[in-house]
Amino acid sequence: MDLRQLNPNLAVSPQIMPEDVPALAEAGFKVLVNNRPDDEVGPDIDHDVMAQAAADAGMSYHYLPFHPGQITPDLISDFGTAVEAGGPVIAYCRSGNRCTVLWALTQAGRVPASEIVETAAGAGYDISGIQPLIESLASRKG
Repeated sequence: MDLRQLNPNLAVSPQIMPEDVPALAEAGFKVLVNNRPDDEVGPDIDHDVMAQAAADAGMSYHYLPFHPGQITPDLISDFGTAVEAGGPVIAYCRSGNRCTVLWALTQAGRVPASEIVETAAGAGYDISGIQPLIESLASRKG
């Protein structure tokens, strides 16, 4: 597994497998967030399988499919709720980038946009292209 810490409560990762979930629980993660749509994966790792793996490991589970280019206010809000409901949290998608984007958008107005982009870069994700969106969301909140 390639876990990348964005803050003390949230790590993101490329695709994980059901057999990875017990090790995540043993490492202290309490919440599993799946941002990968089922139409991108086979039935061996779809959201039902991952939900069962999380339940078996004693973790709470959130299926929040993020189709590329389809960011909605509800998706951002639901991600924020999942991350803040308990923790530590592990969120995954194909590469971890979409999870990072969602995290960044939940931070708009709380943390300067440049700091959000720097944190993501430090974890290996270039989200500089959404910095104007982060700034726009921040100005609406402020």
